[in-house]
Amino acid sequence: MNLTPLHDRLIVRAAAAEETTKSGLFLPDTAKEKPQQGEVLAIGAGKHDDAGKLIAMGVKVGDTVLYGKYSGTEIVVDGEDLLIMRESDVFAIVGKGKK
Repeated sequence: MNLTPLHDRLIVRAAAAEETTKSGLFLPDTAKEKPQQGEVLAIGAGKHDDAGKLIAMGVKVGDTVLYGKYSGTEIVVDGEDLLIMRESDVFAIVGKGKK
């Protein structure tokens, strides 16, 4: 991927939508829920505070993150559907802190 986000933005590949229900019924595309979890593919340098100091990003490439249902902007890069969003749209990093 030849795309670098600016400032406090990140590029996320959304997880695949569930294909079946828990009971095993297949879901048509119109019934699938929009994923709210994905893998971080690229991050910007960070955000500057009022004093001009760079605040580093709290997420890193490879993290799996949870975000709001309508967060980010959908983009297509090299035929792949991705999201570009601000770091503030991320609610949590999945598995961070576990050992």
